[in-house]
Amino acid sequence: MMSARRKSKPVHVGDVQIGGDAPIAVQSMCSTDTADVKATVEQLHRLKDAGCDVVRIAVPDKEAAEALPEIVRQKPLPIIADIHFDYRWALAAIRSGFDALRLNPGNIRDAEKVTLVAKEAKERGMPIRVGVNAGSLPPIRALADGEMPPTLPERMVEAALWEIKVLNDADFDDIKISMKAFDVPTMVEAYRRIAPMVPYPLHLGVTEAGTPRAGSVRSAIGIGILLSEGIGDTIRVSLAADPVEEVPVCWDILNTLNLRKRGATLVACPTCGRIEIDLIPLANKVEEHFVRRGKILTVAVMGCVVNGPGEARMADLGIAGGKGRGVIFRKGEVVRTVDEPEFMDALIEEGEKIIAEIEAGTYKPVSHAGDEVIPLLEVPAR
Repeated sequence: MMSARRKSKPVHVGDVQIGGDAPIAVQSMCSTDTADVKATVEQLHRLKDAGCDVVRIAVPDKEAAEALPEIVRQKPLPIIADIHFDYRWALAAIRSGFDALRLNPGNIRDAEKVTLVAKEAKERGMPIRVGVNAGSLPPIRALADGEMPPTLPERMVEAALWEIKVLNDADFDDIKISMKAFDVPTMVEAYRRIAPMVPYPLHLGVTEAGTPRAGSVRSAIGIGILLSEGIGDTIRVSLAADPVEEVPVCWDILNTLNLRKRGATLVACPTCGRIEIDLIPLANKVEEHFVRRGKILTVAVMGCVVNGPGEARMADLGIAGGKGRGVIFRKGEVVRTVDEPEFMDALIEEGEKIIAEIEAGTYKPVSHAGDEVIPLLEVPAR
């Protein structure tokens, strides 16, 4: 069972609210050389089209900092400057008009410099993410006689609390936090520890999660555990791939937990010896078509009489096939029976009727909740 969502103080990254009662926001990060304005802006547009709400951009050096004003001028969505070692690049991002900053408390340890950044960010209404990373933590503090060294999650919490105190002492409270690690249990424990200690929204992610297959699984487990516990206000899936590939994985996680919907969700048989239709090609074609149509609805493609009719009944649109014929359902109601060669055309035809009703405002999509069929709260994509 999903836990109630943790209450947090909302912050605004451009026109996107994070925390409070806002939907879980989807993030990614540009992989371009920031100094290459054309490539960076093109990637920002691709990420927006894929469904990103905000995007982080690395600012590692003077050349990148000099490109920031032009990137801001052309940006299609809110952007966050990623700062690790040099506070001057944070100041450059603030003065260029970025929407938010990420500071790594393990890499900028001078409280005076963090305070200077906080003062300028406050003047411009710019939030700061305290971005803790398990791979770049401050040195372990001096221990008392007999004191055991802190665990890795404890060190991550200490790093976050240090920077939060510096920001608070500078009268800065427009904060969000991330506690990222590659190891999923470490990441989960760090977020669980920090969640009751502070009122700020939490950005979830498994850092350096890996290649698309392994990284998607690792991210879905870590992020999914925390979201199911009510922890988390914005997410990023970090993959060793084109960042556009990260975005649908984020949406799949949110779709699966019924936290936010974007586009079609496909329910399909895993296939077994009971299948009596050519299901896999059909499922792929159905998914491609309805994802491209971009409407929030659940489509079921089921290949036998055991689970098929029941699952198809719990979708907006579904087909349960067997022995070369199939029954098409709409919200549990049989609408027609068709031969296998007609499956795709019939599903598209019935799907277009539903889409027309969605566009007319006369149709409410449904989703699974145990054995119930419940209406979905539609959250428009950006």
